[in-house]
Amino acid sequence: MLPASPGKMIYSFKNLSGRAPEIQKGADMRKINIVLFGALLAWGPFTFSADRFTVEKNDEGAVIKLDGKLCTRYQKKYQNKPILHPIIGPTGKEMTRPLGEGDHVHHSSFWFTHGNVNGTDFWHKEGLIEHKEFTAATGGKQATLKTQSTWKDKGGKVLGEESRSMVFDADEKARWVDVDILFTASVPVTFGKTKEGSFGVRIWPKATVKEGGTIINSEGRKDGDAGGKPSSWVDYYGEVKGETLGVAILNHPTSLRHPSTWHVRTYGLFAANPFMKEELKLGAGDKFTLRYRVVFHKGTTEEAGIAAMYKAYSK
Repeated sequence: MLPASPGKMIYSFKNLSGRAPEIQKGADMRKINIVLFGALLAWGPFTFSADRFTVEKNDEGAVIKLDGKLCTRYQKKYQNKPILHPIIGPTGKEMTRPLGEGDHVHHSSFWFTHGNVNGTDFWHKEGLIEHKEFTAATGGKQATLKTQSTWKDKGGKVLGEESRSMVFDADEKARWVDVDILFTASVPVTFGKTKEGSFGVRIWPKATVKEGGTIINSEGRKDGDAGGKPSSWVDYYGEVKGETLGVAILNHPTSLRHPSTWHVRTYGLFAANPFMKEELKLGAGDKFTLRYRVVFHKGTTEEAGIAAMYKAYSK
């Protein structure tokens, strides 16, 4: 018997001639049992693999579950945009701020908008990012959601089309979402220079710097000094219901204007904004791509191995 891989065992009882040998009684049978048992012990504990993630579509969007428990929900529309909420972390706790709570109620858990697109302020809910359809919604070892949305200005005019891919994965220390966003302009479009953007997460209230949490980026800048700076990744960790938990956003090297500039604040806003320092003009049919991995992790930046995770992700 030869172990093939964890979770799969291949049993072979053929002799060198290719014929199955006759199993003899008594001592020979005991020898076979001992060999089988010894091989199992040497290989160690194993389990049969099963699909971990499920995706269930509904009228409001989709529910993603991990091992039968809620991981997150995709909401087709909250305020003026699609969002993910709640985000359940690796220890079973919510890790983004409850919707509608406290200051800046447009900071809606996990979202993508911008503060000036042809003069419309999507960040502050003027325009509409309208979910049109799912192009994929599958579970398994990972969960995948692919969506199509239309960006409309405050007068209802279509500015562009957004294709978004979200791939969910997890291990014992973290859960993460790989997000690829492709925006295609339907008319000439300008993403204006403003700090009010763009790909954001709002941190759990007690995990903020104001409550004793920590912001740190890939260059080692901390807390308020990380705001407005370019960086390949930023991590934000603090206390979530008695545990140290954190959220890191990793910016892939192929993403527009990598390394991104960051709109990250000590009160809990956490956003990558490639349009903070410079506008982007697009002609009709022009496109850009943004790529991020958002990691919900146990412990501090160092304990979670964020630098190593970025190195692997960037390849």
